[in-house]
Amino acid sequence: MRLSNDNASLVPRTDFDGPALELDFPGLRIGVAEYEEGPTGCTVFHFLDGATCATDVRGGSPGTIGGHERVSAICLAGGSLYGLEAASGVAAELFAARDYAVGWLDIATVSGAIVFDYGGRENSIYPDKELGRAALHAAREGWFPLGARGAGRSATVGKTFGLGEGEPGGQGAAFRQLGPTRVAVFTVVNAVGAVLDRGGQVVRGHLDTATGARRALVQGVEERVAAGRPVHELPGNTTLTVVVTNQTLDRRVLQQLGRQVHASLARAIQPFHALVDGDVLYAVSTGEVENPALDSVGLGVVASELAWDAVLRAVSA
Repeated sequence: MRLSNDNASLVPRTDFDGPALELDFPGLRIGVAEYEEGPTGCTVFHFLDGATCATDVRGGSPGTIGGHERVSAICLAGGSLYGLEAASGVAAELFAARDYAVGWLDIATVSGAIVFDYGGRENSIYPDKELGRAALHAAREGWFPLGARGAGRSATVGKTFGLGEGEPGGQGAAFRQLGPTRVAVFTVVNAVGAVLDRGGQVVRGHLDTATGARRALVQGVEERVAAGRPVHELPGNTTLTVVVTNQTLDRRVLQQLGRQVHASLARAIQPFHALVDGDVLYAVSTGEVENPALDSVGLGVVASELAWDAVLRAVSA
């Protein structure tokens, strides 16, 4: 019988060693929980006082839940569509923490998105309600584990040319403060595309294991077409990103910030936003500070560079 949540005794893991980003972002708590039996996991962002959120969906095969304009938390998870259950667990934990209040303004709004992480494993374990609850319960400020952790536990990248099941992906993050403005970017990289450095060189993905060479994009396409083989064979890919700032932004500006940063990620991941990707970006403002010296375009420039840093850290941690 295939191992699944229904026939396995699963215990969430929420304590991790290894590389992590330390950041100073009061009011934002981050929790990570995993099932080693998968392995798979989820990553939760808890905004203690709530936050304004704009969602930008650009991949051709997304899996999301919520889509709220005001969020209490965001949950990223593995497990494909089944992993959306983890977001329900986050909501359940918030419900309990609020003493089960059901007033209109007491309802916990949780948005979430998933990656397909079954490509390299032989079981059906997914992030369920209990794992989501565990991640929120363990959430704390100032800490984000990097690499193959949380929603990126079984992530892979560089699967464009069907050269195997790709190379390890993961989750990454970067943070910067400019005057009173704080901005952080978190990403889970499970892309069909490869990861590129700032010199335009592929650093993870498109690897031909027989030769050890990394295929150039156009070269790889030309070779596959000439051989009469599909350019891409395997579905199930996604990059999930959360951009958070404490600067006050109205809804229109926040939506455009999300689009600007999401589009910029094509510099770090190629190809990107493909039909077989489920790319989703959440742009979030906690609305705590004003900073007239930093307009939304400049903020987008900074966040876009942080997003590239986050992708590189996801695959190098």
